[in-house]
Amino acid sequence: MLKRSIQINFRVDAEEQELIKTKAKRCGLSIAKYLRFLIHDCIPKEQPLADYKVLIRELHAIGNSMNQIAARANATGYIASKEYAENAEKLNEAILNIQEAVTGPEVMHGDDEDMAG
Repeated sequence: MLKRSIQINFRVDAEEQELIKTKAKRCGLSIAKYLRFLIHDCIPKEQPLADYKVLIRELHAIGNSMNQIAARANATGYIASKEYAENAEKLNEAILNIQEAVTGPEVMHGDDEDMAG
């Protein structure tokens, strides 16, 4: 059984339909999922540019290198491994924060424009 069994239909003009399709596509979402975000007072963000993805890959590579160095440091005892591990955790948190800031939905604030049209 479908989780969502109720269907809602409403009319839009061609311009509005194209606008909905375009915005949903820019966010990498289906029209239904895009509209569900909106009814929950969230504005889905457009998918990030390729530069963002390259930056995230580089940050992950740095994190992996830090983890390898920390593993060697733990084995040899030549570096403050606890401090290094804390830095690695901070890097991981920064990556998650960047991802959320760029790709997560925004909560809408303020009054909506007149949509009675």
